[in-house]
Amino acid sequence: MAVDRGSKVMVVKSLLPYQIVLYLNGFYTLFYTICELLMFIYKGETLPYAPSSLGVEIVILLLTSFVEILRLFFGKKGNLTERPLLVGVSLGLSLPAVLGNVFLLIWQTYLLRAELILIIVQLSFIGVEMLLGFIAIILFSRATPY
Repeated sequence: MAVDRGSKVMVVKSLLPYQIVLYLNGFYTLFYTICELLMFIYKGETLPYAPSSLGVEIVILLLTSFVEILRLFFGKKGNLTERPLLVGVSLGLSLPAVLGNVFLLIWQTYLLRAELILIIVQLSFIGVEMLLGFIAIILFSRATPY
């Protein structure tokens, strides 16, 4: 998209689909974290846990959510400012976010069906954002023809 500001033409390279997915995932991450915490409370009250495993799983959930918030922040800022480094940081933070979610998906002591669905949707968001992030980096890194 070209924007004419007087005699200077600016080309906007930021990806709208990437920004939309990042925006929606911000709300989903909040929903996901609250639901997971409520399910941990339910499981802690009704299911027998080893003394430290419930606490470890809650800490992993909170760390994963914190990394996800940072990842979304860098992705949004990188897309809006068209800086490939910030989008790259977002892509780099995708690995710990995926590993945290995979831990909760595979190695959690008890996995409810609702948790399975929530985690799969979260991993789908991350996958789509990684694909769009790579496309954004390619677009932002291209030389501007003048």
